Amino acid sequence: MRWLLVFWLFILSAVSYLDRVNISIASGPIAEAYHLSDVQLGRVFSAMLIGYALFQTVGGRLADRFGPRRVLTAGVIWWGIFTALTALVPAHVENALLFFVAVRFLLGAGEAVVYPSANKFIAHWIPRAERGVANGWIFAGVGAGAGLTPPLVTYLMVNYGWRSSFWACAGIGFLAAAIWYFMARDTPAQHPDVSASELATIQSGLTISGSPKADLSKQGAMRGQRPGLISWSRVLQSREVWAITLSYFCYGYVAWIFFTWFYRYLAKVRGLDLKASAVYSMLPFLGMLVCCLLGGTINDRVTKLLGPRAGRCGIAAFGIAAAGIFIACGAQVHSARLASVVLAGGAGALYLAQSSFWSVTADIAGGSSGAVSGFMNMGNQIGAAITASLTPWIATRFDWTASFLVAAALCVVGAACWLIVDPTRTLVSSGESATDRP
Repeated sequence: MRWLLVFWLFILSAVSYLDRVNISIASGPIAEAYHLSDVQLGRVFSAMLIGYALFQTVGGRLADRFGPRRVLTAGVIWWGIFTALTALVPAHVENALLFFVAVRFLLGAGEAVVYPSANKFIAHWIPRAERGVANGWIFAGVGAGAGLTPPLVTYLMVNYGWRSSFWACAGIGFLAAAIWYFMARDTPAQHPDVSASELATIQSGLTISGSPKADLSKQGAMRGQRPGLISWSRVLQSREVWAITLSYFCYGYVAWIFFTWFYRYLAKVRGLDLKASAVYSMLPFLGMLVCCLLGGTINDRVTKLLGPRAGRCGIAAFGIAAAGIFIACGAQVHSARLASVVLAGGAGALYLAQSSFWSVTADIAGGSSGAVSGFMNMGNQIGAAITASLTPWIATRFDWTASFLVAAALCVVGAACWLIVDPTRTLVSSGESATDRP
């Protein structure tokens, strides 16, 4: 049952990126219909990411308090509504840019719950030894959703107009939310279809401290009770939290070049036609899908063999650094098709590191994994919001090669941050539990 629910989180992850990336694929017709420049489109892209960033910690704390089942269901319904509203901006309205910015901001606010809620689920349902693989599957949904978006949205745009693609994406989200609500529970002890043997397997792998109070905390989780929340003062004093948040900021800046600008870059800068752009813009997301699964598997195996410092941190540092090399080289390749392949390699290498971020926050934060991972993901989305607006500005002032080289430089910073992370240094120290603090 835990793996069935992980698979459905993969589906919800895919839906969330379907609803994020659709506007970048439809950006050409939208720009023409509303007379928007690339810089103005960047503001629309950034609006979603700003809303997403600002509500990360709120979404994480909601998941900690009310559970991932209800919070995630409400979030998917919320962002489905605003996906549909994107298509309802009137054709000849004044200040269309303001309408798009407002709608996409609110869509981002709703999507803010998705990964903190998923990480809260991981903390309660997945033993530590399986968290790399589980997070690999969940974030493979990023590649699946973003990879399916170009051909799906292009087909709907060509045959039914760009607005139809947003209505279709909203409908898919509503269906996925309903299935999640009826299938999921917040803890395995609450689920009627979890066998006694699976429950024992899950419970035996959740404890991260051998202290008596940690054992009591574990027993509370076994009975379906919610553990206490770690104070924000403890979170903000953690070197590990700040290091992975800075790394995820760099990660988000780089990743969102692919989500917001890659399709338009291939069509407008590299000169590929509409169909070729749709095909080649899928490559980075297919790379993300494959490397998410591969990275999660390698993460757990190396952790088992060599310890969490090598498995969690080493894989992350290697993947992000390798992404910088691919991106720096791909930006300077003359052939449009070869450049697409090399840059896609950079996107794939980047996502080798994805499960490390979420596995470490689940490992170190326990019952507050939703809030802590939300804080970390806020850093990611701030980076994403910056790249959505800054990338076209750099390209306009200099060129697109400079935009990609900036991203490559941030990969170096993001990889270096992992060298100071100790994934065994939990926020709940030995001899105390989260329930000891307000």
